[in-house]
Amino acid sequence: MNGQMMQLPLLISSLIVHAERHHGQQVVVSRRVEGDIHRETYRELGARARRLAKALAALGVGDSDRVATLAWNGYRHMELYYAASGSGAILHTINPRLHPDQIEYIAGHAEDRVLCFDLTFLPLVQAVAGRCPTIRHYVAMTDRAHMPASTTIPNLLCYEDLIESQDDRYTWPVLDENQASSLCYTSGTTGNPKGVLYSHRSTLLHTYGGALPDALNCGSADCILPVVPMFHVNAWGLPYMACMVGAKLVFPGPGLDGKSLYELFEAEQVTLSAGVPTVWQGLLAHVDAHGLKFSSMKRTVIGGSACPPAMLRKFGDEYGVQVIQGWGMTEMSPLGTVGTLKLKHLGLDREQRYRVMEHQGRVIYGVDMKIVSQDDLHGPELPWDGEHAGDLLVRGPWIASRYFKDEGGDPLVDGWFPTGDVARIDADGYMQITDRSKDVIKSGGEWIGSIDIENIAMGHPEVAMAACIAAKHPKWDERPLLVVVRKPGSELTRAQLLAYFEGKIAKWWTPDDVVFVESIPIGATGKMQKNRLREQFRDYRLPTA
Repeated sequence: MNGQMMQLPLLISSLIVHAERHHGQQVVVSRRVEGDIHRETYRELGARARRLAKALAALGVGDSDRVATLAWNGYRHMELYYAASGSGAILHTINPRLHPDQIEYIAGHAEDRVLCFDLTFLPLVQAVAGRCPTIRHYVAMTDRAHMPASTTIPNLLCYEDLIESQDDRYTWPVLDENQASSLCYTSGTTGNPKGVLYSHRSTLLHTYGGALPDALNCGSADCILPVVPMFHVNAWGLPYMACMVGAKLVFPGPGLDGKSLYELFEAEQVTLSAGVPTVWQGLLAHVDAHGLKFSSMKRTVIGGSACPPAMLRKFGDEYGVQVIQGWGMTEMSPLGTVGTLKLKHLGLDREQRYRVMEHQGRVIYGVDMKIVSQDDLHGPELPWDGEHAGDLLVRGPWIASRYFKDEGGDPLVDGWFPTGDVARIDADGYMQITDRSKDVIKSGGEWIGSIDIENIAMGHPEVAMAACIAAKHPKWDERPLLVVVRKPGSELTRAQLLAYFEGKIAKWWTPDDVVFVESIPIGATGKMQKNRLREQFRDYRLPTA
């Protein structure tokens, strides 16, 4: 016997409809590329999204056609989130930090039909426009007064002209909830990037899960500023969660330096933000240098790469900001685990709580995970004892079952998605990433996790950034090499830094050598590019004495 409940599809358009109807006066604040601050309500944003949906249809955008963006976090980008997906097209956010050759490949592989871009990226679009034959229309995301006086892009359209060309009398179509809604490509550190195609259903379920109290804990009393880009896995779902709960949204546009972010946090009384560790380093450096405090900021979500324990404590002890570690990946929409505390942890002392919070967290409902031997992914599950480390596998309704156009074939292992991360899980279900499979160091047949070494190095007061990679060793095959950027003015030596490891780690895990560099390469999503470091130090000779 079936239940007798209504069957309403889970659609992205329902989020903006809900926000318009029940939180219509809530505002979306954006720092624009044009230099000013723009404000519009959810009711206004919804109306503009409907007009844009009609304008896209007038350009010939049909069901499942890809609408690409090269844009910062802003209200126009948000309007495209809903206009494209809500109308039945597929939103394809492209990372503008990629090389033009990669953008050409991604746009061609996706077969994008329309490309909308912020004026910041006009030179980039001009560089690739002649190399993307599937794109029929280019749209500058600005008004008529700021349109470029000259450009090599033929028949360049103006975003605000498109909005003005239509009225808002538009009804969102009722789609199959399994229909594709948006497309994101992986970072592509090895080989070409792969496309991950999300559905309306997967996005809505991810939105429900991400907004839960034990996840990002989003509510209508929040003011959310996503520093994580809208081109990076849909800003971790925050533009959807904000509409679901009716939170105020603040978009920083291109101003991602510490000073610009701090001023926006204070002016708009931001309570929740999210981004990668490299962004927060800049923010903390600014507030430290000027003796500033946060008047409204309550918590920040840090993901993309592990949050250094020193950063977690600095936010908490000096600024009263709770750090919530999160872990996931493009193939997971992206949320998998979140580092919130359980009831049993609330009675612990501060340092004990921090040690729990150093984990990447526990799964939110909708995600399951397990670890297996790195030598046999089909083998038995390893115990959750906080000691055993293995390859991390996941499954759930917002996790990819395959890549767009079946690139790479079937990636699943017995119905589980192999993340490429090496992790351990404790008895309470808290997972901690110890390495990427390709980054792990195998010394004399034993595994060494590079992230643990990096976290210790980052705790040194004179270290600005640290990366640990494997270097060849004549006896042990591989040994840890620590690559370090000193803080300005520091004269930190190799001996001083290696001495800092004493008592903090197993002696045989201690790096064999330290190399000081001016900078460590950072990828398009804010992660350290260890593949480039491994290439740079491929022939490095470790000391043998």
